[in-house]
Amino acid sequence: MTDFRGTWTEDEVEEFLQEATIPIRIATRRPDDSPWLVTLWYRYRDGALECATGANADVVRFLRHDPEVAFDISTNDVPYRGIRGNGTVELSSDSDKTVLRDLIERYLGGTGSPLARRLLDDDRDEVRIRLEPRAVYSWDYSERMGKGTGEKSE
Repeated sequence: MTDFRGTWTEDEVEEFLQEATIPIRIATRRPDDSPWLVTLWYRYRDGALECATGANADVVRFLRHDPEVAFDISTNDVPYRGIRGNGTVELSSDSDKTVLRDLIERYLGGTGSPLARRLLDDDRDEVRIRLEPRAVYSWDYSERMGKGTGEKSE
């Protein structure tokens, strides 16, 4: 069960996660216990955050070593708003590239670009990262910073 704190209700957090097309930043630990930060595309499904990455990515090895993570999804333009928290990840194969294809549609708007075609290449093995949040803290500086003060669409 996720502990929601901060400015937004659980429903408002879910609405933000469904609408925002900004990457998630995931902090994990390398096997030598030093911190590691990675930025990935995400989707929100059934209370969890899902990402996809190449099976040979360093972060996959790090998450297999230690599945405990911290994360942040926040805007880069004013007024600043977003969520941060911690949780545990579960890794599984995305051999049919279902998660990846959904992420490409979400972030690129289709699968026709050179980047999309490269990511969907049959020779590329994908891993699904499912992050189960334990705690989520939300913040929204819209009131303090003023709505419409240069905010770009996410």
